[in-house]
Amino acid sequence: MNTVWNHTVRFPTTGQESMVEVLVTGGAGFIGSNFVKFALDAHPDWRITTLDKLTYAGRLENLQPVKDNPRHTFIQGDVTDPIIVKPLVEQAEIILHLAAETHVDRSIVNASDFIMTDVYGTFVLLEAARNAEKLRRFIQVSTDEVYGSVSEGASRETDEIRPSNPYSASKAGADRLAYSFWATHRTPIVIARASNNYGPNQFPEKVIPLFITNAIDDHTVPLYGDGLNVRDWLHVDDHCRALDLLIADGEPGEVYNVGGGHEITNIELTRELLRLLNKPDSLIQRVGDRPGHDHRYCLDTMKLRKLGWQPAVNFVQGLTDTVMWYRENESWWRPVKENIPAFRTYYQE
Repeated sequence: MNTVWNHTVRFPTTGQESMVEVLVTGGAGFIGSNFVKFALDAHPDWRITTLDKLTYAGRLENLQPVKDNPRHTFIQGDVTDPIIVKPLVEQAEIILHLAAETHVDRSIVNASDFIMTDVYGTFVLLEAARNAEKLRRFIQVSTDEVYGSVSEGASRETDEIRPSNPYSASKAGADRLAYSFWATHRTPIVIARASNNYGPNQFPEKVIPLFITNAIDDHTVPLYGDGLNVRDWLHVDDHCRALDLLIADGEPGEVYNVGGGHEITNIELTRELLRLLNKPDSLIQRVGDRPGHDHRYCLDTMKLRKLGWQPAVNFVQGLTDTVMWYRENESWWRPVKENIPAFRTYYQE
């Protein structure tokens, strides 16, 4: 059964003729929920419908601040279900597609969920979108992982994509499928390939929230291999601003890299988190590397910067604020970790 918030007050009593209808898929997840909250604040003329299946990483708690907002409706549903998707797409002027399975380790164990959600789910949305008369922008949110590992320099939007695990392959498939609907049907697709995000409400299977919450409880933090893998970190607020800009100014049929511009090795990141928590480096536990672990991701973001965007959140300050958020919101993450203790032993950067 679908779960709906604010269903009876969805349409404002005044000015509804000027409201912009927006559909956000995966909007109860980390990036999605942050974007929904950002967009409702930034755009008083937007009415947002959030569609989320509420699998393990999608949580209604992430949307609690907008639960009573009359311009927001939550619907529990699967992007692979055309019966649910089609009417939502038909009423939308803007679609932000974030619904995806995102954990590399899970994809290595069982890739089928990733193919279904990331590829087939995207197909269902695109099939509905290609004949949607009101639609003026469809943002396909992709990832820097589609480029594969880069030993030097930075990946540009025109570079070959070489995904190296089932997760990144599923995102690459969705990415290229979306582009094909632009090339074939002129569906107004804009593709955003983002680097690693961090910030509040991130599910504690990801490296930053996992290491923070483990360290708070004086549990070891499991560091893959030699810890020298390099990632570029992007604060979720900066990602939200980039997506907002691409909705307004992104060129249909184009790809835009969204990178934070702060490269750091996993071992350096781990030590910085422990320092912020006043915890010893002895909590670091070396664990065997995962199969096909990409050594380095890095994005050239000049194309997006030419539209007027640049990261605004300083990495050290953003990391400090993120640590504080998890310290102050134990009621959000403790039930998750208590139910799934395996989170202590693996993670996704």
